[in-house]
Amino acid sequence: MTWGWLTSSYHEQIVAPGKQPILLLLLGLVCGFGFIRTSTRLIRAQVRWWPGNVSAGGVHLHHELFGVLIMLTAGTLGFAVGTGAPWRDLLALLFGIGAGLVLDEYALLLRLQDVYWSTEGRTSIDAVIVAVILTGMLFVSAAPFGLTAISDAEASARWSAILIVGVNLCATVVTALKGKPWLALLSVTLPVVGFAGAVRLAAPTSPWARRRYRHRADLLSRATRRAARWNRRKQRLITLIGGAPSPAEPPAPH
Repeated sequence: MTWGWLTSSYHEQIVAPGKQPILLLLLGLVCGFGFIRTSTRLIRAQVRWWPGNVSAGGVHLHHELFGVLIMLTAGTLGFAVGTGAPWRDLLALLFGIGAGLVLDEYALLLRLQDVYWSTEGRTSIDAVIVAVILTGMLFVSAAPFGLTAISDAEASARWSAILIVGVNLCATVVTALKGKPWLALLSVTLPVVGFAGAVRLAAPTSPWARRRYRHRADLLSRATRRAARWNRRKQRLITLIGGAPSPAEPPAPH
């Protein structure tokens, strides 16, 4: 009975509304990134039983190349075979896998140099997290600024809707000005996140802090200490996901 209930619920909540392709894209993105990041960490650790890097003619082929090829193939076939099942679902999964491979080397594309294991390369983890958040928002069909929480009667009142959107938008803007882009992004669909970001201390290098904390040494000091704590936690999380960066090389002698 439980299995039948799960099957019917999945069909009702995901298949019927047409959400299965975006779910498979999200699954492919997470699995593609997870697989290739695990692979690179095993290669870095020189695990004997794991195959090494792929090369052709002495040139190392980065996995972003394979990701681009997968995305191009899936996108082109999406125009060629139509949108009927099961092709749409399969191509969405393939596209997600390709996106995971590409975003894992986002820092290389941004800087046009191999910074995969450097501190600069950790921006790839940020790119993957943002992509997962945005894709997840598409999957749940989140309406901006929490309008799904308004009843039909309230939604019909134009000024009520404008007021709700305006308040949430202000919280989102303040959160962004306080140097919290991830919270600002989440606050578009989760207003409580925006309110929390708006009332807490700003990042010390944010536009908000530069303007409002310049004559408040106590607030600036507290913001600096808090930012340092959050940065340490963030770096530990990124290290857990993507591995520790390589130590910086000493500058070459002149």
